[in-house]
Amino acid sequence: MEDPHRRPENVSDETVEALGSLSKALETTERARGHLFSFHQLTGTADLELDRAVALLRKAGHVEWAERVEREILGRNVIPGHWTFQIVEAYDRTYYQAFKDLERAAVERLAEGRDHLYEAEMKEARRSRNHPDHTARPDSPGTRAPNSPFT
Repeated sequence: MEDPHRRPENVSDETVEALGSLSKALETTERARGHLFSFHQLTGTADLELDRAVALLRKAGHVEWAERVEREILGRNVIPGHWTFQIVEAYDRTYYQAFKDLERAAVERLAEGRDHLYEAEMKEARRSRNHPDHTARPDSPGTRAPNSPFT
């Protein structure tokens, strides 16, 4: 079986580096998307907590403040016309999916679909030969089981 992380013939160093950079940019976008989901969930959690705040303000006799929170903040758009789920959906549709599709097409076309060539070659260059924790692949001879002191 051919190694899925071995550079195909006729793929240049420059191409490997460029695809590595494209992959790194996509990975950074994945992290940004995660933060966007955090924003979405945290904002939603805060909005739901407002129900409790309104009830407590009413119980404490501050009806006017309870009504103001309900009227001005509870369920409010975070940007004009948008709740956070709509921002996530727009990001996914407008930017994230297009980026993923382009990165996948580039890898398919320029590297025969082989992902992480840059990282695989970096691993090969940095690993210590004949060390049981520096094997080339998971199925290499001498691979240790997780947390096993034995090879």
